[in-house]
Amino acid sequence: MPFTPDSELDLLFPAEYISQEVRSQLHPDLHIRPLASTDYKRGHLNILSVLTVVSDPGEEAWRAQFNMFREIQKTYYSIVIVDKPSDRIVAVGTVFIERKFLRGLGSVGHIEDIAVDKSQQGKKLGLRIIQALTGISENSGCYKTILNCSDANIPFYQKCGYEKKENEMVSDIDLSLVFCGLTFYLPP
Repeated sequence: MPFTPDSELDLLFPAEYISQEVRSQLHPDLHIRPLASTDYKRGHLNILSVLTVVSDPGEEAWRAQFNMFREIQKTYYSIVIVDKPSDRIVAVGTVFIERKFLRGLGSVGHIEDIAVDKSQQGKKLGLRIIQALTGISENSGCYKTILNCSDANIPFYQKCGYEKKENEMVSDIDLSLVFCGLTFYLPP
């Protein structure tokens, strides 16, 4: 599949939000850009599967989620790195902006779902994703950018300029959901 330029894609947000400095540090065969409405076909979910089990909702549901992200303007910024020769995604990440009543109605950027294809790890693609997302967060006026990670990934995020601070708490949800009186069971 030939590489598809940004001008031919339906992007989640303007490509200019990703810094030129980060773009210039990628290998010429790689391209960083916002998530596109056609990225389901470029392997978006496959890359996320390096993080955890990913169920495939199908292209229509994936696209509905993409459109929901876009409708909530100035909140969701998902980016991808594409291998130009194959037009396939090799790295992904998201920052979402939480608006607060604290700090003069400030905002916090939350980095989530950083994933790099196993065959591309060790090439600083994760670093470039973090740099791009941090820049988007800062340019959105956030007073801080935060992320959660496993203990094993702390050294990587420290190399990206993040520091260990405070703790994360979790309340796991039962896999069965009750919605409007109906019970739904999610696959494991």
